[in-house]
Amino acid sequence: MTLDSGRAPVSSPLQASVGADLAADLLDAVLSSLEDSKAEDLVTLDIAGKSSLADHMVIVSGRSHRHVGAIADHLLRDLKTAGAGTATVEGQSTCDWVLIDAGDVIIHIFRPEVRGFYNLEKMWAPETDEAPQYIG
Repeated sequence: MTLDSGRAPVSSPLQASVGADLAADLLDAVLSSLEDSKAEDLVTLDIAGKSSLADHMVIVSGRSHRHVGAIADHLLRDLKTAGAGTATVEGQSTCDWVLIDAGDVIIHIFRPEVRGFYNLEKMWAPETDEAPQYIG
């Protein structure tokens, strides 16, 4: 971090590049785990310019409560193995919608009916006619 005449810290280009590489590596680990778990209807959104919460949002579906829970468990184990074991988890007790905050990547795992109701793809997608929309 560098200071610009007493104002808030500003990231140097080198730090921004390293952060982007780490986020990309984390995203690759998440996507690989979700594919191994047979997660369905995978959508990845780049939200770096829309929110300071994370750089990427991943939205997937599981076929049932049990499948959603299994996807979440598998992903949490893989994140821990990848060195990102401090992920925060919400919703794992009911497994209708599990939210995993892994820092630079936020993962939403839904049952199809719940995913269709909230339709996060439409809310977070770029404002174009081709914005993804979950219909399932």
